[in-house]
Parts: sequence; structure tokens; C-alpha cells
Amino acid sequence: MARRLKFASFCLFAGLLSGQQQPPAPVEPPEEDETLMKEKKEYEFNPLQAQKEIKIGLYYMKKGSYRAASGRFLEATYWDPTSADALYELGKARERAGNQKGKKEAWTKFLELAPDDKRAAEVRKKLDPTK
Repeated sequence: MARRLKFASFCLFAGLLSGQQQPPAPVEPPEEDETLMKEKKEYEFNPLQAQKEIKIGLYYMKKGSYRAASGRFLEATYWDPTSADALYELGKARERAGNQKGKKEAWTKFLELAPDDKRAAEVRKKLDPTK
């Protein structure tokens, strides 16, 4: 054990003398991308997982990472296709990201699932601003 410790300290000391730099500090992972989420996954109805994805998506919305939030809300709709909350938030995230087509798609599905939701009037107004 003592030999290994001496050898390890020698290697560390020799590395410092030879001018080698320390390994770089860990870098924050890149923002999530929707294209990375399209892996071959088997989705089953799992509302708990959908709620986790929504919670993470809300974190990304708060942070201002709208593409990452969109990816999480989209993932939530895969786990629970009947989640009106996920579709509403997906539309909101896509709106802030500037994806008008995606926003309309998400909110149209939201209105199909929850036409009597308290947010439905707001969504209808945003989809058809002439009313």
C-alpha cells in the first residue's frame, strides 16, 4: 500500500513539474434539444412521469430555456397523451420560443382535450386574436 501511495504521489509531482495542466473544470451540460429526445423509447401511460417532465419543463421556462422546456412538455405528452397541462405549457413554451405553428398545434389539441378548462378562453383568444 505504501509503494502505491509513493508511486501515485510521484506521478502527480512529475506531472506538475512537466508543465501538464490540470484537467478542465466540468462544463455545464448543453441545453436539451427536442431532436435528442426522439430516441426509440417505449412509452406507456404513466401520469407520474408526465408530472415529473412538466415540473422540469417549468424549471426550464423559469430559466428562459424555451426549447428545453418544449422538449420536456412534449415528453410529458408522450407519457400521458390526455394531459391538458402538458399541452397548455407546450403551447406557451413554443410561443415564447417563436414557434407559431407548434404553438397552434399544441393549443388546438389542448382545446380538444379540455374545452371547459379555465385557461381555454385565453387560449382561444391567442389563437384567434380577432375575437
